[in-house]
Amino acid sequence: MKKQNYMTKIGAVSVALLALVSAPKAEELNTMEIVIKDKVYAVELAENQTTDALKKMLPLTIDMSELHGNEKYYYLDRSLPTNAKPAGKISNGDIMLFGDDCLVVFYKSFDNPYSYTKIGHISNPEDLAQILGNGKVTVTFK
Repeated sequence: MKKQNYMTKIGAVSVALLALVSAPKAEELNTMEIVIKDKVYAVELAENQTTDALKKMLPLTIDMSELHGNEKYYYLDRSLPTNAKPAGKISNGDIMLFGDDCLVVFYKSFDNPYSYTKIGHISNPEDLAQILGNGKVTVTFK
């Protein structure tokens, strides 16, 4: 009986160690953070070449401008790979690329006829419109 109990414990420890060793590192996760006015938002990233290219630019601190009362935008100093598709419904918290160099953070939900490449979505965007405010805002992607 003791030998079987000992073997069970070794097996459990082995499984726990294997899970720890094979757990993804932070840089391997398909997430990032956005910091706006000292508030940190988690972002779930789309799996595509655009997000891969953007992650290589991080950390990135930019001054985003206001547009249409529903989005902030910034023109990057380089082009990113694209796979634009008609947006249809934009959701509060969507992060997209317009063209190949315009990074956009949407803070209101609405229907949109333009095409974008999906970058990701802010997990809890409920107060995003309030914290982004009017005019330019400094945003850090990391």
